[in-house]
Amino acid sequence: MAQETTQYYGTGRRKTSTARVYLRPGTGRIIVNKRAVEEYFMRESLRMDLGQPLDITETRGDFDVHVNVAGGGHTGQAGAIRLGISRALVLFNPEFRGALKARGFMTRDARKVERKKPGQPGARRKFQFSKR
Repeated sequence: MAQETTQYYGTGRRKTSTARVYLRPGTGRIIVNKRAVEEYFMRESLRMDLGQPLDITETRGDFDVHVNVAGGGHTGQAGAIRLGISRALVLFNPEFRGALKARGFMTRDARKVERKKPGQPGARRKFQFSKR
């Protein structure tokens, strides 16, 4: 007989990264792409960044967080995971929404890299002007 487990799901996106986040009752472990968060994100600042929603709602030790993340770099992936965790926490308890929204964790950061334009070396930079 299969054991019924409760889980809460949230999707987070940032730049070109997409994170699928699953919160399951547990001891506070965070697993990213089948690796421990300490092994996946070497920078302490990124680990702190993605754990902020758990700290604000005081649910750090209540859930095991399982994440599948793809695309982008480490900073974008950490931001995507943070949004996914926030959305999953709101599904768990809608009262968390106010605290998370006040800190900006419920807002998807829509900034992306601007495309390079033709006739220019970059998105906005122009080639050096020569009068003669």
